[in-house]
Amino acid sequence: MKIALFLLPLLSLSSMTSNPDPNVIKPKAGISKTLFGTFPDGREADLFSLRNDNGMLAKITNYGGYLVALTAPDKSGKQEDVVLGLSSFSDYAKGTPSLGPIIGRFGNRIGNAKFTLDGKEYTLPANNNGNTLHGGPKGFDKQIWKATTIDGKEPALILTYLSKDGEEGFPGDLSVEVRYTLQKDNALRIDYKATTDKATVVNLTNHAYFNLSGLKQDVLNSQLMVKADAFLPTDEKQIPTGEIQPVAGTPFDFTKPTAIGARIDDPNDTQIKYGKGYDHCWVFTDKSKSLKLGATLYEPTSGRFMEMYTTEPAVQVYTANNLNGKLTGIGGVPYTRRFGVCLETQHFPDSPNKPNFPTTVLRPGDTYISTTVYKFSAK
Repeated sequence: MKIALFLLPLLSLSSMTSNPDPNVIKPKAGISKTLFGTFPDGREADLFSLRNDNGMLAKITNYGGYLVALTAPDKSGKQEDVVLGLSSFSDYAKGTPSLGPIIGRFGNRIGNAKFTLDGKEYTLPANNNGNTLHGGPKGFDKQIWKATTIDGKEPALILTYLSKDGEEGFPGDLSVEVRYTLQKDNALRIDYKATTDKATVVNLTNHAYFNLSGLKQDVLNSQLMVKADAFLPTDEKQIPTGEIQPVAGTPFDFTKPTAIGARIDDPNDTQIKYGKGYDHCWVFTDKSKSLKLGATLYEPTSGRFMEMYTTEPAVQVYTANNLNGKLTGIGGVPYTRRFGVCLETQHFPDSPNKPNFPTTVLRPGDTYISTTVYKFSAK
């Protein structure tokens, strides 16, 4: 007997994020849990709310690790949502586009849905023009993760998942831990860790769509800076060709803050045509594995400013070219084309098939470790 799908709509963030009454005490920093919804097979998903003393709020579900909501203050101190989220659990359960989940076992694309490791070929499910995208149709974003909470001034949610040998075609039992921490300095920190019992490939990331206007307009006027002097050109199916091309003289040069919409429809650029805008991997100039500034995003109307720090060698910038207004968020906001921008920190796409790219191979005895921080302020 199937259990009916439990639907829990999300409260509008407008009531929680407007300018506070000075006589009202702000919610205390910490973490709380509520039931988000129930699948027909009885599995339950929870929703965790993390707050800091500045009034910043992050909402995360252990279904797929989705970042459902994240608020940040504008130049007047008003807290508003700055990521694209869906209005109810049922919307997430439908398997809608990747609005904020943990992506794995391999973020981005693997060409022709196959790769060879230690002389053995592995075939994966093809879910994107004959390629494997974001770990396959039943990737980490479709799994219920075990959740552990850490309360305090910097609340944290630790999500763990065991990806079994052969899941979506990948070898090895992979033990994964992802920790979300809402820091006192208005930063959301994401720490990734993984170990395996058999050689495999790993490339974890988060797929949040940012919109620093408070979900009031598209991101074309937002100013993006990426500390990258090169990017990866792709073929027409968006698989990297293996080249690492300088950004200088191309629409991909964001070494200085530039409006996202300034060159996004350049009719003379083949790469823009392939991506229908920006959907490419930028290679950081700083090749170190230390936590370094990788990109910034500034929205002039609200004054919100985001700094993105990462230990990863690259970032996939995606400008929501495929959103079409059919999805709506909290409060009924339609998510139209280019209503958000993803800054997916990661290793290079199709690395398992490109020996000249930084390796994504993880072997028994080694630990995959990665950190990304999204820090918010206003000016």
